[in-house]
Amino acid sequence: MDKTTRLAVPEDAACAASDGMEADGSCSPVLPQFPFSLPRLSSVEPLGRPVSGGEELADRLAHLVHEALVIEATLTPKPGLVDGRNDGAHKDMTLATFLASAAALRPHLAAFVTAGGKAAFEPAADALLPLRAQGIVCEEAMNTATAGVNTHKGGIFAFGLLLGAAGRCHGRGDALTVEALCAEVALLADGLVGKELACRRRTASTAGEYIYRRYGLTGARGEAESGFALARHCALPAYLAARRRGQDGETALLAALLELLIHNRDTNLVARGGIDGLTFVRNEAVRLKRLGGVSSPDFIARLMALDEAMIDRNLSPGGSADLLAVTWFLAQLGSFGLDGRGGLA
Repeated sequence: MDKTTRLAVPEDAACAASDGMEADGSCSPVLPQFPFSLPRLSSVEPLGRPVSGGEELADRLAHLVHEALVIEATLTPKPGLVDGRNDGAHKDMTLATFLASAAALRPHLAAFVTAGGKAAFEPAADALLPLRAQGIVCEEAMNTATAGVNTHKGGIFAFGLLLGAAGRCHGRGDALTVEALCAEVALLADGLVGKELACRRRTASTAGEYIYRRYGLTGARGEAESGFALARHCALPAYLAARRRGQDGETALLAALLELLIHNRDTNLVARGGIDGLTFVRNEAVRLKRLGGVSSPDFIARLMALDEAMIDRNLSPGGSADLLAVTWFLAQLGSFGLDGRGGLA
């Protein structure tokens, strides 16, 4: 397949969302049953203030994505994931690997916004082609920096779509809001599950295809098709609710991560531990939330214990890690200096 027509999609990444919400803005711990329907895009208030220059916008958004990748990587503790405490359930990567990868990606991120802007009025399917090509550029930079270790393939996929969507919205003069960005991502990703997972080959050629055929899990493609519904409806409300309660940014991110561990049908977990692995993580996360979540005085100790248990089981929720970075990115748009018209303050 030609490079310009292949989308860099992670084989193990985030899955779809549930729509149960609690009074504090977080998702309810009632686990959705297979099959389930994704929540529709809902109204989200514009974050931030208005902008202008396309190049400045591209560079500032690229900076924000790099910061999101670094903040997600350094957040500690994260059960089963690489963080400042240990390498999680990984033997081929460390925190230094992630930071080197994020630094290598930084110079290539603004190009997604520029490509999206140039294709602002093109059909979404046509606009996706240059984003695919830039995704491959980013993968090559990542592989060079990490000696071939896959640190950020899921992040490249998610943020390539978000940055491309931002360029398209800005190019049309549309509001650069959470809702607008995610609706545009849904358009760009429309049909990916059908084209790339539900194909009729007799034998699945990738882990993503196998998991989709056996369990019906749509992974990163499904979450993108939904306009990152899980990030918008579960993780972002939990993050913002924690911040409104006066909790610091790291605690708020851990609250968002807890929601993702409960509700994300993470194909990374399924690939490593089957449905039993996914169920174990979700049940433990539900238990942590019922014991008080991030507001419990021993939450960190319990999270570290879950980390050890997941390492023992070789479980790493990489899809949730990608969605956590997306959540932080979406939450920062307002304070970053973007306004309702997609301009820079």
